Amino acid sequence: MSLSVGDRAPEFSLPDQDKQVVSLAELRGTPALVVFYPFAFSGICTGELCQLRDELATYTDAGVRVVAISTDPVFSLKAFKDQQGLPFPLLSDFWPHGATAQAYGVFNDKAGMALRGTFLVDAEGVVRFAEVNQPGDARQQTGWKDAVAALS
Repeated sequence: MSLSVGDRAPEFSLPDQDKQVVSLAELRGTPALVVFYPFAFSGICTGELCQLRDELATYTDAGVRVVAISTDPVFSLKAFKDQQGLPFPLLSDFWPHGATAQAYGVFNDKAGMALRGTFLVDAEGVVRFAEVNQPGDARQQTGWKDAVAALS
């Protein structure tokens, strides 16, 4: 069961592409867009994260920090970030495998990957937007933008 609007966002501490730990607790005080995606380098995921990169000002101008999470190891995330020029942290939910995705209700047990879950967490840690798309179902980012605008 995925999180819903009004739920408290589960805490996480995950290594980024540079093996630096990023936690939801350290993001507290500012809203965060938490974007789960299945795999680095896959077609739909690359398109979604590149769109997020290209439209990042929509979020940062509103004071929203962006983090993207997959079950890929940090080495894959580093290569993916460098190749695509992604300016936000890519967090590895590799071990324990998918534990954070499970906590957010977006882990696909059979495939061992995160679903396309998107959560806007406010400065106090409460989910203000939640959307889950299945593998192969690309996200429309207009909903995220509307939720960010509603925070202001």
